[in-house]
Amino acid sequence: MTELRVEDLTFRVRESRRRKTLEITVDRDGELAIAAPAGTDPEQMRAFVVEKRGWIYRKLAEKARRHRPLPKKEYVDGEGFLYLGRSHRLKTVPTTEQAVPLKLDGGRFHIREDALSDARQHFIQWYTARANDWLGHQVDAHARRLGLSPAGVKVQDLGFRWGSCGRGDWLYFHWKTILLPRNIAEYVAVHELIHLHEPHHTPEFWRRLERAMPDYDQRKRWLAEHGIEVEGV
Repeated sequence: MTELRVEDLTFRVRESRRRKTLEITVDRDGELAIAAPAGTDPEQMRAFVVEKRGWIYRKLAEKARRHRPLPKKEYVDGEGFLYLGRSHRLKTVPTTEQAVPLKLDGGRFHIREDALSDARQHFIQWYTARANDWLGHQVDAHARRLGLSPAGVKVQDLGFRWGSCGRGDWLYFHWKTILLPRNIAEYVAVHELIHLHEPHHTPEFWRRLERAMPDYDQRKRWLAEHGIEVEGV
């Protein structure tokens, strides 16, 4: 079963043999999902949805309020681009002036004139490389502190997810994570690390996260309220 409909609500069904409880999530774009133990009776899922219906509608209303179109980026002098929570203005430079298509120098992004036609791709590559380095360092430091052993970090486009703990204990992060303020990006890293202990958002998961990062709830709320406002490229 891949889809569950309950009145006007449609859920993607994610079944797992490792899961023992039902959980409903509302993704950043407002898509609904229900996680369930493998083989769960659909009627049990429907009853769970009915029980949680008030909470679901509140979450959808919150998403609708926050989901506003962001202004489209223009690759012109003076346009601002985020990096670890700070906005840096763009400056176009002659092709002969720098060896790489894009770099951050003196608090400004410098892009070569000949790279403008592929500017978005150059930014994504730049962000991905920096996210690999920065998040890799965060994961290594916190993993040592917490006694965890992740296989490594991979940065890619995860759609509407900031991070994911994958098979083989690999940690995946969206390249846009590097646009977030430092303390929020750090929260994303630690959140995924804790999933090495607890695959699902059980009460034990949140207890472990609080021990690892006592102010996690403040960071979590900021991400829920403002993460959708983070401008990409």
